[in-house]
Amino acid sequence: MTSPKVLIVQHVPWEKPGRILDNLEDLSLPVTTVNIAKSKKAKLPDFEDLAGLVIMGGPMGATDFDQYPGLKNEAKLVRAAISVGKPVLGICLGHQIIATALGAKLSTNDSPEIGFAPIKSVARHDYFSMWSKQLNVLHWHQDVVAVPEGGQLLAKSPGTSNQAFRFGSALGLQFHLEVSRPLLDEWLSEPAMTKGLKKANIAKMRDDFDEYNAQLQPLAEQVFSSFAARCSTYARTLTA
Repeated sequence: MTSPKVLIVQHVPWEKPGRILDNLEDLSLPVTTVNIAKSKKAKLPDFEDLAGLVIMGGPMGATDFDQYPGLKNEAKLVRAAISVGKPVLGICLGHQIIATALGAKLSTNDSPEIGFAPIKSVARHDYFSMWSKQLNVLHWHQDVVAVPEGGQLLAKSPGTSNQAFRFGSALGLQFHLEVSRPLLDEWLSEPAMTKGLKKANIAKMRDDFDEYNAQLQPLAEQVFSSFAARCSTYARTLTA
């Protein structure tokens, strides 16, 4: 058996793990990053060696299997990881992939939700133990997903009924706690991300990040350090 590692699945180059990776590195957890969205036969690390799974965002739909056949492999990987208690974290598209892999319905809102807007906590969980109020977070999505049967809703917003949920060892976040200021600047320099946005929208996002980051950073640290700690604990079970 090789050293246990956390697998990070990206779908586009700019949807990076950001603060998630920072917290994994703080615990010296080895990481492997892949992009398998277009691969029918994905080359992945040995499942038995995985101490955790992170699925990032992307512009495709969670069930766009014809154009992105690798998404089926991601769904299978999610179900397999949850079945044995491996920690799983999904962001935006990743959140939707986890939910749909567990049978939840995916739908599309009339208009995208892009920029900072409030979400509200609806249930306590140790990932969110420090947070029980409304919080402004970064959104960048149009698809939305229901909570899978047996899952626990953690947060919602007026336009999106499932902003965060947990199911067994998995946590899904529709919003983007992982984004640091450098990563936001990278997104706002990427034409695929800013298509249709006015310069005023882009400037406002930068200003809003500066305003809300003092509240967001501690929550991001709690969520992602908790995930990293779970991965570290699971890694120890693999080497015991």
